[in-house]
Amino acid sequence: MSSPVYLPADDFSGSQPPDLDLAADYLELTAAVSRDRRSFYADVIDALELAAETEFADVDTEIHSRETVASGAVERIVSRKRALGNAYPFTVDDSGSVIAYVPDRPDLAQTAYLVSLLLSNLRAITPLLDGTNLHPSDQEVGALREYFQYFATAALAAEIGGPAWSFGFPRPDGSGFIAKLRSIWSIIKDGNVNPHKSAPSFPKDDQVDIFACRERRDGLPGFLLVAAQVATGKDWKGKSIKAHVKSAFPGRWFNPIPATEMVPYHVVPFARPDEQFRDDVLILGNVMHRIRVPHRIAEATELACQGVAIEAFDRLQGAVEWIQGYLDRARRS
Repeated sequence: MSSPVYLPADDFSGSQPPDLDLAADYLELTAAVSRDRRSFYADVIDALELAAETEFADVDTEIHSRETVASGAVERIVSRKRALGNAYPFTVDDSGSVIAYVPDRPDLAQTAYLVSLLLSNLRAITPLLDGTNLHPSDQEVGALREYFQYFATAALAAEIGGPAWSFGFPRPDGSGFIAKLRSIWSIIKDGNVNPHKSAPSFPKDDQVDIFACRERRDGLPGFLLVAAQVATGKDWKGKSIKAHVKSAFPGRWFNPIPATEMVPYHVVPFARPDEQFRDDVLILGNVMHRIRVPHRIAEATELACQGVAIEAFDRLQGAVEWIQGYLDRARRS
């Protein structure tokens, strides 16, 4: 049976290096939505052959090209499994031939991965789900982005071992911008929320989606203080807040401004090629992506059990329910 997921042959032809993460996503999505919960190395080769619109001049070159993509995709899956361990909801057999979706019901960490996988392959970003009944509705896309915001909040809490707040609009507690900022700074206590008269009159979140801090016992400045942007759209790399949180944000909303500098983070659902990641960090600051977030979610669960405040953590169980319902629906279709 052919996969309901679409792998575009054109994205793997020409002089550009093949997008092995896209091919790996194809195998993961195929395994997740298939009734037997499996996909195969050969699925990539078959899909590229089926979708090809032009013939290679050399048949041997054509076969080698497709096998290179397939083997590269499996290598990416093995790498993801190595990095994520039990937080990765897939496994691959020793021969590299069979990829299997593992959980009967995903835990929070595995759900974070699956939410990220779907967000990475919305029709505005890749064609894998476009034109199929697997693509989430507009309402479901909104829910997925909201869940990812909460996963990002929990992941940053675990990243620095302290409380985290979901500050992006709309905020889970329904609060206004200044009211929420003052609530957060009643705990952080470095600087004073006092907007300058030139500051925007109707801010939503002023580009900051999450605050997190490493609590200190002495109450003095100079500690880990994170300000993060959560980006799920195709233009994610154009949303750097590195300069913004260094000067504009504190200059607008505080007097005196915090002595502690905010560490910029960018949280995205995408899997990034190793060779491009250094440039991501140079532009965006610290980057948490699909291969980092799920592992941190497992750690955040322990933090929450210890009483560390992680805003909206209790809403993440809704993401588990959504993913389970989505997969059940996909397997019936």
